[in-house]
Amino acid sequence: MNATPMAWLQLELVVEREQAPLIEAALENGGALAVTIDDAADDPVPEPILEPLPNATPLWRRVRITALYQDDANGSLLAEQAAAQLGPQSLAPAWISRLEDQPWERVWLQDLGPQRFGRRLWVCPQGQRPALGPDPDPDPGADAASEPPEPICIDLDPGLAFGTGHHPTTALCLGWLDGLALTDRVVLDYGCGSGILAIAALKLGARQAIAVDHDPQALDATVDNAIANGVLERLVIARPEAMPAIRADVIVANILAGPLVELAPTLTALAAPGAVIGLSGVLSHQAAGVADAYRDGFLMEPPVIQDDWALLTGHRLSP
Repeated sequence: MNATPMAWLQLELVVEREQAPLIEAALENGGALAVTIDDAADDPVPEPILEPLPNATPLWRRVRITALYQDDANGSLLAEQAAAQLGPQSLAPAWISRLEDQPWERVWLQDLGPQRFGRRLWVCPQGQRPALGPDPDPDPGADAASEPPEPICIDLDPGLAFGTGHHPTTALCLGWLDGLALTDRVVLDYGCGSGILAIAALKLGARQAIAVDHDPQALDATVDNAIANGVLERLVIARPEAMPAIRADVIVANILAGPLVELAPTLTALAAPGAVIGLSGVLSHQAAGVADAYRDGFLMEPPVIQDDWALLTGHRLSP
């Protein structure tokens, strides 16, 4: 069910690193299919990154943000709107160019290796496996001589739906899922993108997962990734208006702050008694407002912050 290769439009902006998270969120919220960040220095020797944390956003002083759009009338409109709205914040003129046909997601993946989230969960570009050594994050209660946990690997080819675990919001959700007891539980991944979170839940033992997204390309990518990981028979994939009537034991939604606030009544109604919820795609300064939208239905925990992005979790209150 792979999409036919086609050309793309890419918008480039150059911003100070402090602005990067907000610009990135604005581009994603404005319909960009993918957003990447790299060094904006024109020097042929890139500015070094000094001891970045795993999965951290690179801390160059100035960064180039590239947003990808479909090369059609709607994609052109979205790119031009983003350029007009965000161009004044760019340190160089906003630049829209055409990217010729290529399997860009594979080009992007070729430099990536397996990444670990939590204690057991690994996201692997297809065909790769982690080189295992001593557990770098052992369970404090475990015997010091015990073997590291058996890895649970997700083979991922994100296709047109960008979601590989390398963005802090996805990394936060994956680590949270790895720490849950998911055996025989029903998991709802609302805004599934590549399907990575639903697939992770199934590989971690969930009985069933429901992957929901309004973007047909995301749903296609989720099908492909579910087949590659052998979990399609336990996965329901649907648009929001066509999702089954379920009550989920675990709800995870990695979207953006505005949609999460709007979805609070919907997600609360979909939560089974005793359900847990994980919300991400939220900047740290937005965390309190998003948490407040869910307090009528959930006992919310303090946010977990990574690179100015927040993960909000909570337990369903008794009706």
